[in-house]
Amino acid sequence: MLPADLRTAEAEAREALQAALASGSGGRWTVEFRFEGLRLLPVVLRLLEGLLAERPALRLLFPDAGATALARRDAPALADRIGSFSDQRRLQQQEPSRGVLLLVGASQADYELVEAVCGGHGDSVVLINSSLEDAAIGIGSVARQRRKGFLAGWRAAYALLPQSDRALRCAYPGEWELYRLDPDGYRLAGRFEQKPDAEQQELVLSGGQEPGLGSNLRALGQMIEDLRN
Repeated sequence: MLPADLRTAEAEAREALQAALASGSGGRWTVEFRFEGLRLLPVVLRLLEGLLAERPALRLLFPDAGATALARRDAPALADRIGSFSDQRRLQQQEPSRGVLLLVGASQADYELVEAVCGGHGDSVVLINSSLEDAAIGIGSVARQRRKGFLAGWRAAYALLPQSDRALRCAYPGEWELYRLDPDGYRLAGRFEQKPDAEQQELVLSGGQEPGLGSNLRALGQMIEDLRN
């Protein structure tokens, strides 16, 4: 079910990310909180603090020096765990880096730097509220290479994506869940093995599916795939 508030969502995300990281070293994971007006910095600082007990080599990285300085100011006790993408790349050029990396807010402008950081890192990397996917929009050879290469290797550890009439949620190792907003609140409408695109969502939301019909929804997901191929 959907979390009741942000702190509950944070706890879910931390638990799901811990499970994802425990599934094997070298993984590439994503965490998404797509709330309008969300102040992400306090969320990621709490996530860093909550994970350090099990992951003492964890580092939290930001796109630029300004965001890094702000995070260090707000969490002085964690300052030695906070840096920028460029800081991490410079460290890697001296020696290979280890320990989990949390990369916050990477945009398409950071694509090559993020790819280099991941390529020089021998442990898990987590993208938090990244928009690197936007770099793959287009029809050129570079876009196709990115879709099939670097961008294709990431898996969702946690996602909570509310919209005006629906919400998507995923918590590793569970499936993607689609919730419909009814007059009396959110109601589960479908489950998917992969993140559903807009067409899949609309088909489920307009089809009168009831929650709890797991086998029917899986069959529906397969039908959608068949229709698209």
